[in-house]
Amino acid sequence: MFTLLRQHPVIAVIIAVIAALLLWGFWPQPVTVEAVTVSRAPMTVSIEEEGRTRVIDRYIVSAPVDGVACRVQLEVGDPVEQGQVLLGITPLESQVLDPRSRAQAEARVAAAEAALSAAREQARVAAVEKDYAAAELERLRPLAEKGLVSGESFDRAKNAANTTAAVLRSAEFNVEVASYDLEAARTTLQYSAATAGDAPAERVPVRAPIDGRILKVHHECEGPVRTGEPLFEVGDPSALEVEVDVLSADAVKIQPGMPVLFDRWGGDLALQGRVRNIEPIGFTKISALGVEEQRVLVISDLTSPTEQWQRLGDGYRVEAQFVLWQEAEVLQVPASALFRFGEGWAVFVIEDDSARRREVSVGQRNGLTAQIIAGLAAGETVINHPSDAVEDGRSVRLR
Repeated sequence: MFTLLRQHPVIAVIIAVIAALLLWGFWPQPVTVEAVTVSRAPMTVSIEEEGRTRVIDRYIVSAPVDGVACRVQLEVGDPVEQGQVLLGITPLESQVLDPRSRAQAEARVAAAEAALSAAREQARVAAVEKDYAAAELERLRPLAEKGLVSGESFDRAKNAANTTAAVLRSAEFNVEVASYDLEAARTTLQYSAATAGDAPAERVPVRAPIDGRILKVHHECEGPVRTGEPLFEVGDPSALEVEVDVLSADAVKIQPGMPVLFDRWGGDLALQGRVRNIEPIGFTKISALGVEEQRVLVISDLTSPTEQWQRLGDGYRVEAQFVLWQEAEVLQVPASALFRFGEGWAVFVIEDDSARRREVSVGQRNGLTAQIIAGLAAGETVINHPSDAVEDGRSVRLR
């Protein structure tokens, strides 16, 4: 060997360099890692979902009768007072008579005139019979008092007088009925849609049920409406609630009275709220990824001063954060620093430039951070996002 070094020094140097490079290449190198410090800070566990505001008491004003609604002069957002007339509804116009319908109407008028004439003649006959029966009764009265005629004859005359009087009254009523039938038959011709009536049409006023604002106008232009057809939506925008649809698995964690924060609504400060009701009925909703989800509506009240959210209106978008748990001083690490080890959790702690695996007990988690109950102390440094190259005892270098 020494002879080789003396005879071929260049080769010896090359061999030494190669050996050194091989030694350096296979020597364990420190793993570059990202580290975070275990600290105490406030921690909140919450459920975040999108929601929208809505008026608590919304009134749908409908048409009370069939008719023609006049043109609406009100617009969305206009203030209204309770009892204020919003619009009027006039009766529907009569139908236009085609030739056959007009001929039938004229025939009914002629029939009514004939029936009236017949009723009048019957009334004249009844009047004559009534006069005759009354005269016969007056003729027999003094004779009956003197006993010249039997009582039976006098009673028959008295009964005939009463009967003919009743028949006359009935005939007179028939005359009135026939005259009304004639008037009804004439109205079909008089109030056709092609003939303008002189009498003013009745108008049914539609009034506001409460003090508030117009939220929606269903029927703007003049035109026919049916009974029950919606015309307006009226509500008080100063009385708002927030509805948020959450996953049914999250809804079971939310309780009435739980605090909720509303953010990203357009203001500078987050609004305070409180859960009022969790609806007991869920519904299916398709997510943005095309997955069917069971959702539940959670209704919350705004508890912040009205001056802070008075710019909100009906149907405005908010970000709701339901606070399930929170504390001011919590020992915590990023959730990305944890990894499964056995049946529990563990982290890599940096000690003397080496990674040391340490098992920890984890409490609350909010997706970003995790509460450490045991296993770590404040101020220690742990590896964030440990890769597969990090092992217990492996040398590490901070990025």
